[in-house]
Amino acid sequence: MEEKRILVARSSMPPFEEYVEAIRPLWESAWLTNMGPNHELLKQKLADYLQVPNLSLFVNGHMALELCIQAMGLTGEVITTPYTFVSTTHAIIRNGLTPVFCDINPKDYTIDVDKLESLITEKTSAIIPVHVYGNICDVERIDQIAKKHNLKVIYDAAHTFGETLNGVGVGNFGDASMFSFHATKVFHTIEGGAITTADKHLDAQMYKLKDFGIKDEEVIDGIGANAKMNEFAAIMGLCNLVHLDEEMAKRKVVVERYRKHLSNVAGLTIMQEVPGVKSNYAYFPAVFDEKIFGETRNDVFARLKEHNIFARKYFYPLTTDLECFGDRFASADIPVARYTADRVLTLPMSASLSVEDVDRICDIILNR
Repeated sequence: MEEKRILVARSSMPPFEEYVEAIRPLWESAWLTNMGPNHELLKQKLADYLQVPNLSLFVNGHMALELCIQAMGLTGEVITTPYTFVSTTHAIIRNGLTPVFCDINPKDYTIDVDKLESLITEKTSAIIPVHVYGNICDVERIDQIAKKHNLKVIYDAAHTFGETLNGVGVGNFGDASMFSFHATKVFHTIEGGAITTADKHLDAQMYKLKDFGIKDEEVIDGIGANAKMNEFAAIMGLCNLVHLDEEMAKRKVVVERYRKHLSNVAGLTIMQEVPGVKSNYAYFPAVFDEKIFGETRNDVFARLKEHNIFARKYFYPLTTDLECFGDRFASADIPVARYTADRVLTLPMSASLSVEDVDRICDIILNR
């Protein structure tokens, strides 16, 4: 008999009847997109939930980031991290900018602020750090460095929806933050994203850019894109938001079960609670040091797969090493990122994962 199939992620869904009832009025109004009433309601509810002054919704997180960069009018070079999903790098390059890669720190895999300032040149216009696996960057030091050199800061906050740092919503740091509402995220709208900012002018620019640069019915004074969120997606978000705290509580149980089994295992590094951070329990990465653990990450990955369990090498390859870039970034000085990418495995993580499933996953990992 085939063993139960467990994927690295499983989308949280509201009760079917709840979503059906919520979309039913669309058949009467026929208002399906172009900032409809559900779009506007979700926008306000998310701003309240994230404790941010301004929020703009998008068709996905990538377009949100790409258009935010455009709205800021950045030029030249942008310092970022190689330890991220390729979307971050694509958004920079597609705006005609040059990404400059800063290494990560081995503690939480976010950008290494000790190496950041040495990469700043006269061409640098911004920093785009990434909150990784729910780990929040050193926002205080990044802010100090950015102000010293008059640089903009856009946080890729795709992994940190709903998190707070010392009571402050994570979307309040930097000049802007991008959130992804992709189906596999803690909170999702099937596909979707948002930009949060305290800058009302930037917020207004984002609104125009996601709607073809339209100012009003007769004036188009900007070169924009079509990146609006539709009503079906907005309603999915409204439904999921109702159940979000419950879903995160379930994720916490899963994380704590993993920690029970995998803490204090020689050669295995996992994330622990961080003081001052309210976590969303989005991911559970494990880094395997083959010299101490006795097996490589790839060995563990393959053994889990034999049991119909699908973990993910996330992030591997590094964005600097992807085929689409050739050897353009081969000279990047990023030893910690390379070490981590070669050894990391994100384990299955979802609100629907049972503790029995976690026990089985951990047994397979440890019984080597």
